[in-house]
Amino acid sequence: MNEIITVMKREVRLGFRNPWSYTFLALFIIFMLSLLLINGQGYTSGYSGMTGMLINLTLYLLPLITLMLGSFSLTGEKEDGSAQLLYTYQISSSTLLIGKFVGVLIVLLTIVTVAFAVTGIVSTLFTEGFAVATYLMLFIFASCIIIAYLSIAFLIGAITKNRWQALTYVIAVWFFTIIGWVPILIAALAQLPYLWIKPFLTVATLLNPAEWIRIYTIVTLGGGSIIGPEYYNWVTWIKDDSGSFAFGLLLIFHVVLYIGCASWLWERGKRHG
Repeated sequence: MNEIITVMKREVRLGFRNPWSYTFLALFIIFMLSLLLINGQGYTSGYSGMTGMLINLTLYLLPLITLMLGSFSLTGEKEDGSAQLLYTYQISSSTLLIGKFVGVLIVLLTIVTVAFAVTGIVSTLFTEGFAVATYLMLFIFASCIIIAYLSIAFLIGAITKNRWQALTYVIAVWFFTIIGWVPILIAALAQLPYLWIKPFLTVATLLNPAEWIRIYTIVTLGGGSIIGPEYYNWVTWIKDDSGSFAFGLLLIFHVVLYIGCASWLWERGKRHG
């Protein structure tokens, strides 16, 4: 535990010294404020056009930010030679990656917390503002996106050798799961027999964290009717009393799976130099 805390503190210091962190913070605040002020409306509660736009904004920005900062935290160690030094220490790969994961997560959650706090204050002063429960759900959505994509970022960082290679993987993952997801999914579903559509859709959704986190958020905010009849089973289990618990387990499983794979690859790299 002490080793994890030590690595975490080091990663937090590096994260807050990184100018990229503050650039992303400013970018996120500017875009959120722009949406709120340009599309100023009355008191916002539950799922609406405004919350939908904020969800989409979050999906465009946060995964990309998270993938870049997370993967670069590992590839940076390889490029500057720190990884070779870390290999000589009596510290397991899982301990190292868990410490780094928690450290980067603290930095990213701080960025999002400050952005939501500033935006919330400004929106309260110049518009009718949000219901507390709605705004809190949007913050939880953003936090879950960070957690899910940070674990993917660590797998990318463990696979790649430098920042440029990592950037290629980052853009590919971001484009596939955020930009290209809908047309690719529609094209794939059009090729399947009718009875295969729902099972395939369920599996495909589980493979894309942005999609199942988005669905959970929309349904929780009361907008389940807009996501279509194909997701009826998703709406049912999310609205169930155990829906939030099951969602939490799914998120934990996702993180453990990707961090576990990243740890195995990092350990493999340690043994093979």
